[in-house]
Amino acid sequence: MPLRIGDEAPDFTAETTQGTIRFHDWIGDGWAILFSHPKDFTPVCTTELGYMAGLKPEFDKRHCKILGLSIDSVGDHAKWAKDIEETQGHAPTYPIIGDSDLKVAKLYDMIHPNASGAASTRTAVDNATVRSVFMVGPDKKIKLMLTYPMSTGRNFDEVLRVLDSMQLTAKHKVATPVNWKPGQDVIILTSVSDDEAKQKYPGGWKTHKPYLRVVPQPK
Repeated sequence: MPLRIGDEAPDFTAETTQGTIRFHDWIGDGWAILFSHPKDFTPVCTTELGYMAGLKPEFDKRHCKILGLSIDSVGDHAKWAKDIEETQGHAPTYPIIGDSDLKVAKLYDMIHPNASGAASTRTAVDNATVRSVFMVGPDKKIKLMLTYPMSTGRNFDEVLRVLDSMQLTAKHKVATPVNWKPGQDVIILTSVSDDEAKQKYPGGWKTHKPYLRVVPQPK
């Protein structure tokens, strides 16, 4: 069955570059990002893995763990990490799943369920659909799904922005408008009455339309 936002993230046990993990246990009570790759030693993914390693402290501040996946062995990942550090300045400091049997890729509906063959004989083109980002909340539900073509590097600054938005909106009855960045005004949910809004925001808000009320970001 295809996965959707709001579904429980499928649990699994897998070998990674940092040992065996069980996904839900590994997440714990925080957030997690699972981002996947079609093949080791591919150029775009090399830049992505390195960038995420550099960005990891920002995710750590937000209690969000990072988990990579690639359709090759853990041993190949270790060799690839050397290239990533040499070319990008950062080696991955987060675990990367060895998914050479395509188990997790199939579980997350990233590849055809009938796909088969050893990882060493499959090409990046064979695995082209395995370039997704899943964000999972503390409740183990999928909060975000993004899938990119192989020729386009992912924007992980945007993923961080979305995480900021989701953590804010999970705590307060607000939504974030187009191109929102942390610190900017937010939107009061339509489910919040004016009377309730007066209690939450005694400083007031700006009403563009009855359904569009803008207020400074809550602390």
